[in-house]
Amino acid sequence: MLATRTADPWTDTDVIDARAPRFNQATVGLVSLLALLTGWWWLLALLAFQLALGLTLGRRFCLPCLLYFEVVQPRIGEGPVEDARPPRFANMVGVAFLTAASVAYLAGFRTVGATLGGIVAALALLAAVTGLCVGCEAYRLLARARGVRRGAVGAVDLGELGAGAVASETLVQFTHPLCGDCRELEGRLRRDARPLVSVDVSERPDLARRYHVTVVPTAFTVAGDGTVLERLA
Repeated sequence: MLATRTADPWTDTDVIDARAPRFNQATVGLVSLLALLTGWWWLLALLAFQLALGLTLGRRFCLPCLLYFEVVQPRIGEGPVEDARPPRFANMVGVAFLTAASVAYLAGFRTVGATLGGIVAALALLAAVTGLCVGCEAYRLLARARGVRRGAVGAVDLGELGAGAVASETLVQFTHPLCGDCRELEGRLRRDARPLVSVDVSERPDLARRYHVTVVPTAFTVAGDGTVLERLA
């Protein structure tokens, strides 16, 4: 019996089954390793092309994505659903490294090409085995470098978020209906005595942009006048 999905992989592209990027990383890591061991550097170019195609035209043009969502996921079930932006950025980094490695091989700089290809293989296999995605962490670090960090949002308009008049502290969570981490965080926040206001970023992307929400879940403690007291997540 095939397992059911909460997030459609072809239409709900702002989120993704957390197992899918790991499956993709395993594919990238193994093919990159094969390229290094055999000297078939053109495999690195094919990987770069395949990743770029998926990033540009969508998941249906990503062969590992097709294999995972059409063959693997229906049989093992859907994993935790997470924000798709960090793994997408990791794929962009992968394209850059794989393209640079291919150009280096083509230009005759085999040591440089092998080094860049080795970095891709090592980091991709690390992500596949442990779940530690260096590209995803780089995405979050860059978000902080752009000012998206604790204290960067000074105030929010509670009325605009639908909270109405609030005299005490309020918890504000930016969420997505298909995000598993969002549901878990919301469950914890609802056990708090303070009122909770949830903002669905799929319905209000304008608010997500205004308050620098680069990943979900994101949550704040907000004073009655709208001043942000603390970034919770």
